[in-house]
Amino acid sequence: MQNEVNRHYHPLVAPLRYDNIALSRGPVRRKTKEIEGRQDKDLLRRSKRGWMWRQFFLQEEYTGTEHQYIGKLHSDMDKGDGTVMYVLAGDGAGTIFVIDSNSGDLHATRSLDREEKPFYTLRAQVVNKKTGLPLEPETEFTVKLHDINDNEPKFDKEVYTASVPERSHIGTYVTQVTAQDADDEMFGYSAKLSYSISQGHPYFSVEPNTGIIRTALGPSDMDREQREHYQVVIEAKDMAGQKGGLTGTTTVNISLTDVNDNPPRFMQSIYQFSVPEITKVGSSVGRIRAVDADVSRNAEMDYTVVGGDGLDVFDVSTDRNTQEGILSLKKPLDYEKKKSYTLQIQVQNTHPDPRFLSSDAKDMATIRVSVEDVDEPPQFEKISYILEVKEDAAVGTVIGSVSAVDPDIRRSPVKYSIDRHTDVDRVFGVYAGNGSIFLQRPLDREEFAWHNISVIATEFNNPEQTSRVPVYIRVLDVNDNPPMLASFYETFVCENAKAGQKIQTISAVDPDDPVGGHRFLFSLAPESSVRANFSVRDNGDNTAGIFTRRTGFGRMHKSTHLVSVVISDGHYPMQTSTGTLTIRVCTCDRNGNMEMCNAEALTSSAGLSTGALVAILLCILILLLIVVLFAALKRQKKKEPLIISKEDVRDNVVSYNDEGGGEEDTQAFDIGALRHPEVMEESKLRRDILPSESLYPPPPLRRTLVPSRENADVRDFINQRVQENDGNPTAPPYDSLATYAYEGNGSVAESLSSLGSVSSEGEQDYNYLSEWGPRFRKLADMYGGEDSDWDS
Repeated sequence: MQNEVNRHYHPLVAPLRYDNIALSRGPVRRKTKEIEGRQDKDLLRRSKRGWMWRQFFLQEEYTGTEHQYIGKLHSDMDKGDGTVMYVLAGDGAGTIFVIDSNSGDLHATRSLDREEKPFYTLRAQVVNKKTGLPLEPETEFTVKLHDINDNEPKFDKEVYTASVPERSHIGTYVTQVTAQDADDEMFGYSAKLSYSISQGHPYFSVEPNTGIIRTALGPSDMDREQREHYQVVIEAKDMAGQKGGLTGTTTVNISLTDVNDNPPRFMQSIYQFSVPEITKVGSSVGRIRAVDADVSRNAEMDYTVVGGDGLDVFDVSTDRNTQEGILSLKKPLDYEKKKSYTLQIQVQNTHPDPRFLSSDAKDMATIRVSVEDVDEPPQFEKISYILEVKEDAAVGTVIGSVSAVDPDIRRSPVKYSIDRHTDVDRVFGVYAGNGSIFLQRPLDREEFAWHNISVIATEFNNPEQTSRVPVYIRVLDVNDNPPMLASFYETFVCENAKAGQKIQTISAVDPDDPVGGHRFLFSLAPESSVRANFSVRDNGDNTAGIFTRRTGFGRMHKSTHLVSVVISDGHYPMQTSTGTLTIRVCTCDRNGNMEMCNAEALTSSAGLSTGALVAILLCILILLLIVVLFAALKRQKKKEPLIISKEDVRDNVVSYNDEGGGEEDTQAFDIGALRHPEVMEESKLRRDILPSESLYPPPPLRRTLVPSRENADVRDFINQRVQENDGNPTAPPYDSLATYAYEGNGSVAESLSSLGSVSSEGEQDYNYLSEWGPRFRKLADMYGGEDSDWDS
């Protein structure tokens, strides 16, 4: 159809669309427009508009084989002579949309989907075919796609997961499902959805408009212990659920969550266990088990011992990992006293739910425990013993006893001993038969006030069964130590001191520990020579003051006074000692400050006492003696021996001033040559000289018999050899006799020489060496025997 009233051009609309008119002005009130146009013609001349339209409409999902016709564009500039040309631009121009350049017919080249793009914006223009110049301005128009129901509903999830407590009431909310339809909501019912349940009856239902799923059965039918999981299929249909609408489905997996609606139940009514009697307290005896159909927190349970004769002997607790009851020992067992126990055990939920279970939802079971007999070690009557003994107790005194018995029925005898690791000095002993502990050594409380020992009890029939007990022995004090001055007191008194002046306060100490504390008494010794000069005044608090008894002291007359103080304790038996206080006389100023004293006092004031000075001097003397001895030993080592070879034995008597080293000193001379002169050859000549008369052999010498080896006198032997050499004409003139300087003649110390000591060896008595100890007993055996053979 065409509108020919006052318009430049018009498009032809699609034949199936009633509103596909692209005109902006129609023929309405045409006459009025013409009249107004004539009236205003002289005042205002209106410009012409090339083309005016709103939009074209196109149906989606076209299935035809030809191009789909959209509409026709026409301009007043087109006179039908073929001089104008229509040009199209914009979304899809030339590909999706094409225009006949001569006629202005607009077509779609392919099927379009509104869900991909609901509309397209295009631009049209009329140009001169020959020049290509536009005849009118470019104008924009829209092609909209009409929706058809070509999309089924789609759920947000392919599979939903939900849960609801078991025992829920009808209509309890479970979950909500939602579907979407890509069709146009504004056009018909293509996107209007309706929900329904296709699988899951009769347990659940769904609201058609909202997709909310609710329970459809009562609490008794929704029991997790009967069925826990459900699979529900929900269907969404467009066209408001009418016939012919498209559908989509989804699956909802629904689980029933547990509530505490089941009490625990024991798997058996009677449990039996056996346990050795030596089982330690706290050890597990056995496990019991109850089952609960519920899960997780609702299946937690508590076990309790509620009755039986073992109520105070056994205890039961819950293993939170396995929910088992652990039966444990609370007190020691004794087969000889009781051989079996019976217990009543109760189990109930830890977190009961009053909506489903009553408070008395419990179960009971019986446990029977048998005690097994075991060979046990001896048991002491006490876990420890404390004994007391006075420190002056005699050796052998029994100070107490321990007692242990075999707890088994056979009552094996027990013997006692002391662990010597706890009594290294063996101060104590124990009688094996009765366990009495006695003293083996004297005690001294001041050395050890306590002794901790361990006594071991052992079965006679089975020595491997032993037990021990600690024994603490306290040594009680006896007043056996006298009090002593607390320190070495040394003070001074001024020459101008007055009578009654206090010059020193003294105190005492006592290693004893009396029950009521110490009480010392101080007094001046009766025999003290300074009684007229000083006095001792007891202060009554275990201290005493030294006071002057006269005025004026002469330092030049007597510089030091020794005051003897008698100290006694007030306990039985009373112990007394005498301490000495040194008082030096010094020159003082008016205020009593010391100005000058003797050297000893000055040394004392400088911090060194007389005892310290003596000790220093002794150390110096000892060091000097060590140096002198070291120098003497070093000098002696430098001397060479008189005879280097033992074979070079001559008849010379060499004079030396060194004392011999005894029989073991073989460096100086060979005493064997003097002991055995008969072994020397009679014709042996001197090897160090030539005889002067070699043609005349010497006459035979007369040799006197040498005394026996036991009674030989070395002095007589030497004299005999001298006489023989004097009578030998072949002896060289330089064979001279050197005089031995024998020591001890007329001396109390006698000779120190080993030669001179031979004559008196039989007269010595070495038995006194045995009294000096085991180290000297060996010497006494070597030198004190009557049958000693000195020549061997």
